[in-house]
Amino acid sequence: MNRYEMIYIIDTGLEEAARKELIEKVSALISANGGEIEKVDETWGKRRLAYAIDYKTEGWYVLVTFKAPAELPRELERNLQINENVLRYLVVKLVEKRSSVKPRPVRPVAAEEAPAEEAPVEEAAPVEEAAPAQDAE
Repeated sequence: MNRYEMIYIIDTGLEEAARKELIEKVSALISANGGEIEKVDETWGKRRLAYAIDYKTEGWYVLVTFKAPAELPRELERNLQINENVLRYLVVKLVEKRSSVKPRPVRPVAAEEAPAEEAPVEEAAPVEEAAPAQDAE
């Protein structure tokens, strides 16, 4: 099972009871198709949209994190596209980073390659400034 993150924007004209019902419907759709919901985050709440969608300037944002088989995102997108109350949606697969770089082996330092001890630096005598040269005319 893969991990996914989905965000969708609900029309603000929808009443609160209908909005909660829509969120439950989407969560039930995930569970019914073999998915496992990790988190439903409604704390983003009502926000102004970057641009008008169907002459609407505000939307209610919902973020859902879930585990599901690979076929589920297509089914979710199909259902969200049909629903008139969902303005926009995006489903993204979460990929865990793995480091494929091997650590550099530690090479022992040979006596020849070891840096020699630095000799103490002697102070140099101050340099006298030269007088400007006079042009012969």
